[in-house]
Amino acid sequence: MLTLFSAAACRQSDEVQTPPLPVPRVPDKGPFDVIVVGGEPEGIAAALASARSGKKTLLVEESGALGGLLTLGRLNFFDMNYTLDDHTLLTQGIFKEFYDELGDAFDIEKAKRYFMEKVLGQENLDVSMETVWSDLLIREDPDGGRVLTGMTLTRLGETAVYEAKRFVDATADGNLAAAAGAPYTIGAEDYGFPESNMAVTLVFNIDGVNWTELYIRNNASRMLGEINSNWGDPNAGALERLIWGYGKEAQAYQPADENMRLRGPNLARQQNGEILVNALLIFGVDPLDPGSVAEGLERGKAELPHVIEFMQSDFKGFKNVTLVDAASRLYVRESRHFLGEYRLTVTDVLENRDHWDRIAHGNYPVDIQPKSPADRGMVVGQPWIYSIPFRCLVPLNIENLLTVGRSASYDSLAHGSTRVVPVGVAAGEAAGVAAGLSIDAGVNFREMSGNEAAIADLQKELTGRGAYLKAYDPPAEPVMAHWAYPGLRVIRALGMAAGGYSNEYGLDEPVSFMRGQNILNELANRLMKKIPGKEIPTIYFREGTVDNLYLAEKIANLADPNAPKGEEAWALLESLGIIDPELSQQMGDPMSEAKVGTLYVLGARAYEMLISGSD
Repeated sequence: MLTLFSAAACRQSDEVQTPPLPVPRVPDKGPFDVIVVGGEPEGIAAALASARSGKKTLLVEESGALGGLLTLGRLNFFDMNYTLDDHTLLTQGIFKEFYDELGDAFDIEKAKRYFMEKVLGQENLDVSMETVWSDLLIREDPDGGRVLTGMTLTRLGETAVYEAKRFVDATADGNLAAAAGAPYTIGAEDYGFPESNMAVTLVFNIDGVNWTELYIRNNASRMLGEINSNWGDPNAGALERLIWGYGKEAQAYQPADENMRLRGPNLARQQNGEILVNALLIFGVDPLDPGSVAEGLERGKAELPHVIEFMQSDFKGFKNVTLVDAASRLYVRESRHFLGEYRLTVTDVLENRDHWDRIAHGNYPVDIQPKSPADRGMVVGQPWIYSIPFRCLVPLNIENLLTVGRSASYDSLAHGSTRVVPVGVAAGEAAGVAAGLSIDAGVNFREMSGNEAAIADLQKELTGRGAYLKAYDPPAEPVMAHWAYPGLRVIRALGMAAGGYSNEYGLDEPVSFMRGQNILNELANRLMKKIPGKEIPTIYFREGTVDNLYLAEKIANLADPNAPKGEEAWALLESLGIIDPELSQQMGDPMSEAKVGTLYVLGARAYEMLISGSD
């Protein structure tokens, strides 16, 4: 049944003034059992879970509102994780409580109130808002361990030292763990590009949208697009308060600031008829530099009048749209990635791997947003399901601390899936429960992470609280049976292969000269980042068909720019073990057209040989 919506009617039902947020009482000085730093949704979940375990808990937030990205960043909808077969919600427990109350899209003020009332109504939980932390207390144990025991908190001009038995870092960028000395990588540093972070976004408010027209258009576009991809947009769609689409239209936008781009918008409607828009990509922002972040926010605000003018002329249903305002905080997708007792990889995610110490599940697509104006971003693949190990929450080099949210111990590509709020909230709940159990058992988090009995207790407690947490046999992706999959796995982990939402990597497609050239030069870049002093000149392909023999020549250039050509290059790769009898059989005649699978296998083997030879 098609439901139509009236913005005017929505406003009439929302005329009652929103009362002020409840004010938390000033917390006592403790000591506390658990201190959670960061009022992001992940931190709220950790604090609630700890307090529900009967532990005296303090939640510390530097701003005047809880909810972080969802409220101050105004990302007022959830990136959901459902099983692909029977649509079971994977992130249950506390996240389901949030979702049942707020829904697919929610009002910002309602979310602020909901989160505040949720924590204030929880026994054993104190909240300290507008509070800045500093001066960590770290005890150096005789065995060389470093133990976090407390911190200085400043609120309303008053400063005091607060101590606790356990801590949870729920700051978006992992600021607490970094200050405590936990090691991390930045951006795509794990495959050689620390300066490469996903674009940030400024979410903004608009009014005057014809929601009914958008709803009808995007539903029809999606349905007809599935039937005929030449008509409509199969990537468009609509729910009651959430619409997505306009991807093709957005590509035509010419920004005033060349370091920005417009992507297909996600549009989430509030009760007063205003729409929150997630669409403006801002590049060149260092998420760990407050000055750069502030400058990015102002640059975004300056761009918005141009975006509105474009939407008025190019987006159907936007003719009368006006700008209301913008979020006070940027939507930052990526910064630090900590090193923990285990680091989740993109292979873990896309091979649907389970782990013995699972504390959460996810299956959001591995969505890598653009990193520069020329980059289009990519969906690396779509998992069926994967599990997150408790070990990913336990950072190296510091005791008594867990990290949750997008900065936990996930590789940068795996983080393309794990970074979404529902997965982070599930991990946050696990952290809060683990804090209570570790105190009761008298073990630290690192000891707990290697103890099967302790993890079994954690899993039992989580499921008892409603979490979806199940052991499973990993569903096998069809591509994993392909002879070239070992090569794809290496190339994909280097951020150089994307299968989209259907995991189609084109392994049996011919290698175009441009694709071969691009892949090998990207591989050369990664080799030069990994091997100090190595120089690989730009590799050029001639136009036309790429045969196996010619591809072998170019692969040999990765090892030696002066490598032989033709059959001698093939013989060189055989002598190095890059081409073995089994691969030679799969490739066929040296003069036959090379396939993408061959490119990936040869490239992966050359890369691994050169990396191992440099150790």
